[in-house]
Amino acid sequence: MKKLLLFVNVDWFFISHRLPVAVEAINQGFEVHIATTITNHSNLLKQNGLIVHHINLHRSRIGISILRELWSFFSIVKSVNPDIVHLVTIKPVLLGGVVARLAGVPALVSAISGLGFIFSNQSLSSVIRRKVISLLYRLALGHGNQKVIFQNIDDQSKITQITKILPDNSILIHGSGVDLSLYSMKPFNTGVPIILLAARLLVSKGVKEFVRASKLVNATTVRARFVLVGEVDLLNPESIQQQELDQWDRDGIIEVWGYRKNMHNILSLARIVVLPSYYGEGLPKILIEAAACGREVITTNHPGCRDAIENNVTGLLIPIRDANAIAEAVSSLLDNPIYCEEMGYAGRKLAERKYSIEKVCEAHMKIYQDLLAEVD
Repeated sequence: MKKLLLFVNVDWFFISHRLPVAVEAINQGFEVHIATTITNHSNLLKQNGLIVHHINLHRSRIGISILRELWSFFSIVKSVNPDIVHLVTIKPVLLGGVVARLAGVPALVSAISGLGFIFSNQSLSSVIRRKVISLLYRLALGHGNQKVIFQNIDDQSKITQITKILPDNSILIHGSGVDLSLYSMKPFNTGVPIILLAARLLVSKGVKEFVRASKLVNATTVRARFVLVGEVDLLNPESIQQQELDQWDRDGIIEVWGYRKNMHNILSLARIVVLPSYYGEGLPKILIEAAACGREVITTNHPGCRDAIENNVTGLLIPIRDANAIAEAVSSLLDNPIYCEEMGYAGRKLAERKYSIEKVCEAHMKIYQDLLAEVD
């Protein structure tokens, strides 16, 4: 039995974005191991047939305890002796890529699911850290039998330029996939329309622009409820602070619904989904889920975000950091309900064509088999 070992920064991200791939690998006969920071999801991973290894990764920093983290990676690789190592998220890709080369792993998959705030932030410290991380990418993506998965063409172009990876080793897979039976198209709710932003609550996700847009829209005759779904991320320096959320909620500017598991139900309540992000996105999962549910999207003309929609067909593209543009787009769509409905149907067709979880799992299984063929 072939062994597949996945490294992911934290268990909840793996469950949200990669669990179906791991389950499909088990169905295809792999023994699947997952090495990740465990919060409270270990039992769920085991129930799905995965062998779990705890590894303590600090998501926000490269440089803190890096030698200990490298040793943890190396120890797990040597213990499992995998046929394929699959690395997901920035730190596992960087550290795991180096370890895979040192440990002589036969085959390696590196999934670039966005470049994060280091590549989108223009501060002096980010520029310096970007140079260091670029060097690490060159080391991490130099394995002799490796496939590198990207979610958008901007990331693919940028990392290819940095690392000089060969075109045959670079693969574009559009996001993490969506369960089209769970995220189904339902009629719009009656009543005051809900304008939804669902994300980690970071400044660079456009949360503050969304709040300002709520004020602008509600100062007109247009009636709308602006809703935030998600939670603060205190390990991230760009996190919105809880006291800010509480104040916005008390002032009636927005409704704060917090973290929700049942996003398919939440999306069915929404009329429009907004993601005004300027974060280093891969291909935002919420946008393909919104498309699957037939909800029109307003998002930024920014890598990853613009790749998830067809402009003026399934949604609208707006400039980054522009609350006025958000407000104008929301008002325009609410004033044109027939146009909204057409966008919703077009979004569902786009999801069926490009974003089904079955297509994503099939693409991953082909990558695994191609890599194993090189070893055999």
